[in-house]
This record gives sequence, structure tokens and C-alpha cells, in this order.
Amino acid sequence: MNARENLEKLLESPEFAANIIVNRLMPAQEGVFAPFPADLDPRIVNSLYKKGIKQLYSHQAEVWRHTQAGKNVVVVTPTASGKTLCYNLPCLHALLNDEKARCLYLFPTKALSQDQQAELNGVVSGGEGLNLKIATYDGDTPDSLRISARDTGRIIISNPDMLHAGILPNHPKWIKFFSHLKYIVIDEAHAYRGVMGSHAANVIRRLKRVTEFYGSKPQFILCSATIANPAQHAAALIGENVELVDKNGSPRGEKRIILYNPGEDDKVQNKRRSVESESRRWMIALLNAGIKTILFAHSRIRTEVVASYVNEDLKNIFTENRRIKVEAYRGGLLPNERREIERGLREGDIQGVVSTNALELGIDIGGLDASVVAGFPGSFNSFWQQSGRAGRRGGTSVSVFIANMSPIDQYIMSYPDWFFRKSTEEAYIDPDNPYILTDHVKCACFELPFTDEELESGSGENAKDALEYLQEAGVVRHADSKWHWADRSYPAEGVSLRSASADNVVIIDITNGRNAVIGEMDRPSAKEMLFLNAVYIHRGQQYIVENLDIENRKALVREAHVNYYTDGVTKTDIQVLTEDERVSFAGGEGVLSDVLVRSQVTKFKKIKFGDEQNLGYGDIFLPEEEIQTRGFALTFAPDTAGGKVLSKMDDQEIGKALNGTGTLIRYIAPLFLLCDSRDLGIAERVRDPHFRVPALYIYDKYPGGTGLAESLAQRIELLLRAINDALILCPCRNGCPSCVGPTGGKAAAKEFLNAVNGE
Repeated sequence: MNARENLEKLLESPEFAANIIVNRLMPAQEGVFAPFPADLDPRIVNSLYKKGIKQLYSHQAEVWRHTQAGKNVVVVTPTASGKTLCYNLPCLHALLNDEKARCLYLFPTKALSQDQQAELNGVVSGGEGLNLKIATYDGDTPDSLRISARDTGRIIISNPDMLHAGILPNHPKWIKFFSHLKYIVIDEAHAYRGVMGSHAANVIRRLKRVTEFYGSKPQFILCSATIANPAQHAAALIGENVELVDKNGSPRGEKRIILYNPGEDDKVQNKRRSVESESRRWMIALLNAGIKTILFAHSRIRTEVVASYVNEDLKNIFTENRRIKVEAYRGGLLPNERREIERGLREGDIQGVVSTNALELGIDIGGLDASVVAGFPGSFNSFWQQSGRAGRRGGTSVSVFIANMSPIDQYIMSYPDWFFRKSTEEAYIDPDNPYILTDHVKCACFELPFTDEELESGSGENAKDALEYLQEAGVVRHADSKWHWADRSYPAEGVSLRSASADNVVIIDITNGRNAVIGEMDRPSAKEMLFLNAVYIHRGQQYIVENLDIENRKALVREAHVNYYTDGVTKTDIQVLTEDERVSFAGGEGVLSDVLVRSQVTKFKKIKFGDEQNLGYGDIFLPEEEIQTRGFALTFAPDTAGGKVLSKMDDQEIGKALNGTGTLIRYIAPLFLLCDSRDLGIAERVRDPHFRVPALYIYDKYPGGTGLAESLAQRIELLLRAINDALILCPCRNGCPSCVGPTGGKAAAKEFLNAVNGE
């Protein structure tokens, strides 16, 4: 029985069929082809012929035409549609026809960089005369290879982090490279959104300053998965206009999309079987059927927990005289561990992988036939990316979306047709976020002095404000119409592109005196996951945290075997600093503002493996985190529809109404914004000390904000209608995880939201 027959049998089995909400077949699609361009170097054509490539997809040919016309271009096509060749063709052609030309490839992760070097080497080794040096230059590159990469590398493959902290601050060592830089490739451009995207846009600004200083003006080629505003996003990222190529010419195998809502465990409390147990059952069934599978969990803890469960269930099952092997793949793994897992998937030694979104991007991990998405991943863009990891080699594939009890997942299960009609979200960045901009102005000033003339053009006004602020701080000085770096520090070291803090905590295994580094984590996450007595899981092995030293950025852990894992509980305080804009909506008024948010991890829960029971709490004694960010406060004065309803309730009922509304907003807002529910903070105030009326705060959990509060202000009425629909559709009586939460308050929230929506 082949994989397709096994899949059909599985979908019809009583074990799963009753809870399948949608089983939709997306038919195969024929390819649209174009001949190799007449002006493409014949050595490249010969190499591709040897690899079995006899013609191009139509979108590859269109990108070629734009690049040869000297234009920047962004190509937006699905996963596994040949985007790599879109940039390899113009880059290799330029290098073969100009012995001085150089190209820079930027990927969002080191794993992607390694993967793309292997792809390029395959093309370059396929024909005579293609002897081009390709070098990866990232944090894993040994010092012994870095000099030769700088001096002789024709294509440098790197990531924004290395460009930011390793290459740009040392640009005098890269004169030959930057003087002749022809193309800059930015792959997975949709990944550069929010905080990281805002940082990346500033790194590109700095890169362009350096290339202009050395006399080159490179073209940009960007590749992206489907988002709603690809051309706008690409232009914001590079600060230049781009041509959009979005008509996909690649063929596609047929794919089944399954929407699955776990059965109920407790009908009285409207409690369904957990997404962890159901995704585990699906993965085991698929693997037993000979279907290679990737399962996407949404946190490091869940990834390790589910992988442990699956391996335990499969420990006595063998196929082809070998045990089925499943690995966990997540951030924090060491480089050799990542590559070992990637290689095992490609070569077939590993049949399944449980991953965070680290494998959402286009790393070549071989031919997977199934993807299981355990809970909504935060955006439609991410869902279709994760779904696309199966079926990359053609043939029939399946993607199973398993709903959890959260409001957003149950909303999708209630409106499956809407789910398939829903367009992808917009990617939003804010390069002029004052916190982010100031950090990069420091870095740019260290690299090259700013001139007064430069600051008078383009976006120089914001940079000038930052420089004046830095001058007051004593790290920049203005002399002879130039702004010079005047501090002994190395500013790029203190700026992280991916988190609010550059202070990563190193995790050290001290079992039996090992003192071995087994991972790292950003400081705020470490406070939530590496506190004293926390259970840390690494590749299936449990560790107990014996010491978290925030000041020296290290956590000491020791191997352990316990029947539970831990989860931190955080309390939050919020203070309004400014009131910038008021937005009226049907039931109240919203206020965009700067807010000061103080958060502190105060307790942790012990959660039992298997049945997820809460085994108790423990105390945490760690200093608080403090950020100034952007917030959108929903206020309900007595003369508004929402305020009138709340005025009839006592304080406890008001708290339940606001808390239930906030819970729904946290989980359903990602349907309207390209973000994760964890990017948003919620705080309710029965009697808010600033506005002096009941208020519900929604704030961006990054210093300075990344535009989420502003985007939400534009969509607040749509969001309030959506959460009201979700509440009405939920069949529970008093409240459950699918609506306002299991603590109750559904009646109060329902009455409140009906009034707010004018119903």
C-alpha cells in the first residue's frame, strides 16, 4: 500500500474521521515554463542542464528581465516554487562576466545559510568555467576561514545579525567586497516584520551607507512567501522602489488540507482533548503509515514535551528493521545539533521532527509528506508556510491543522470557509521606532561619521534627533560639520536584532562536573523559563535549574527525571505616559498612547506530563522587567454604550467582563494583524487611575512599539465584532478556554460586548 492509500485509509478511520471538520483537496497545478534567456551565460545553462533543468518557470524568467533592466525586484511565490534560481541566475551571470563583482546573500537564520551554500555549490560544480568561491560568513565560521572569505569570496552568505555585529563595524577589512558589490539578496523577506524587520531595515540603511562610501550601488533581489503587501513591505525594508513578481509558474502536487477539532473530554465544561495529545496521535499514525511528518508546536517547551511523548510511544515500533526516530528542533540548539537533525531528515535517518517555527522557513529537510500544525501559529502566513513544508517533492501530501481550545482556533473551526477565503496579513515594520533607530544610529556613527549634508536629505531628520540625544549622553560629538563616535564601546555588541535585550543567558549543564554549554536564551525568556527549580528540557533530556545568574548571564542546570514541566506566571502593572490620538468606536473610545509596563515573574506552575494536571505552585524571586511601549486603551465612560452596561455591574462583574473581553482580544487579534498572541499584552482596570473609568489596555510587548497598537486602532470595530461572534458561537455555559477562559464571566462579557457592538 503506497503513501496515498495509507493516507486515505487514515482519514477514513473512526479514530479521526468523526472530528474532521474540513477535508479539502487542493488539486495539482500545471507549471508555466519559459526558455532560458538568450543573454544568460551559456556556462550556467550547461550546468543547469546537467542537473536536469531544461527550462525556467515563468516567474524565474520575469525576475531575470527586471534584474537585467537594473531594477530591484521582489518575488512572491509559494514554498518550493524555485525562488532560489530567481536570484542565483542574475548573481552568477554577473560574477562570470565581471571578475571583480561580488554578491551578498542574506538569510534570516544560520541554518538557511548553510542550506543555500549547499544548493549553490551544486550549481557551481555542475559545469566548466563556474569556479566561483562561495563562502558562508556567520557566527559558526571559524576564524581561520574568515580572512579568505572576505578577500576571495565572490558570494558571501550571511544573516542580518552577522552583517550588523561582525561585518559592517569592520568594513575597512571588506573594501574589495563592498567596492564591487553588485547584488544583495534578501531571502524570506516576510520573516523581517515587527521588531526584527524594523531592525533589519536599519541594518540595510547602514549597509547602503557603507557601499555608497566605497562607490557601489547594488541592486536588491528579495524573495517572500505570500503576504498582503509584498511590494510595500520590500520597499520599506530596503528604502527603495521594487518591481513585484507574484505570478507563480511552478507546478504543484495535490494537497489535502484537514481542519481537525479534537473531541470533547468534558461536555459540561466544554473541554476538548488537548492539542498536544491529538497532534501526538496524528503524528504517530502518520509515521506508522510510512508517511514522513513534521509537527509544528509553538514553544520550546511544547516542542520538547511532544517529541518526548512521541518517542516514548514509538520506542517498540520498527519499520524496515529500524526504529522510527523523531527529533525536536528549536531555537537554542547548538549548531552541530541543528545540522545533525537537518542531515538526518534529508538522508532518511530521522523520519519525523517536532519543531517550533524554526523550520517554517525554506530549509531543505528532504521529502516530507505530512505537516501537522498543533494550534493556530499566529498568522495565516505562518500556517501556509508550515503547511507548505509537506509536499516539496511533488506527489500527494497532507497538512493537518489541529485546533486547541483557544478562541482563535475555535473561531476558525466555526467559520472554516472564511478560513480558506481569508487573505494573508500585511507585514508591518517601523524603522523609525525611536529605540531601534537610536541603536542603529549609534552603530552607523561608529562605522562612518554622519555629515550635516547627509542628515538634511531623506530620513535624516530622525537620525539627527537621535544624534543630538546621543551627543547629550556624551557618546557622539559634532565637529567640522560631522558627527563622530566618541565612546570606547562597540555599540553593535549591545544591540540585539531579535529581542528587546542583547543579554543572552548561557545554559550550562553541570551534571557530574561537565560544565558544558547546551544552549542559550534571551534574558526576559530566561526569567520565565530558567528560574530556580524550573524544568528545562533539551532534546528530550530533563534538567532542573539550580541557579539563574542574571547579572553574569548564565544558568546552571543538572540532569533530572521528573514527571512534570514548569511554566512561569507573570504579573503586570501599566502607566500612561502620553495621550496621542483618540479613536471613537460604537461602544466607547480608544486612546493611542505611550505606556510604561512593568512585569515580574512571581510564581510558577508544575504541570504533570500526560494529563496536564496542575501539581502546584512555587515562588520566583527575580527583578522586574520594565519597558516603555505603545498602547491602545479602550475606555468606557458612563455615557458610552459599554460604560452604561458596566455602570450597572459591581466591581467583580466589571472585572469579569473586561478580563473575558481581553482574553478574546489577545487570541483573535492575530487574525487581523501579522503577529503572535504573545506579541500583545493585555491589562484590564476596573477603575483606571489615569482615565478614571473602566479601561482595557492592549499594548505592544516591545520597547517603543512596532506598530501593532496603531494597526489595532484602525481595526478595532472589526475585532470587537469578531470576538462577539466567537463568544456567541461558544456552546459553554459560564466560560471555557475557547472563549473568556475557564474562570467564568461569560454572561458579563456577553452582555458587555453586545452593548459595545450595538446589539
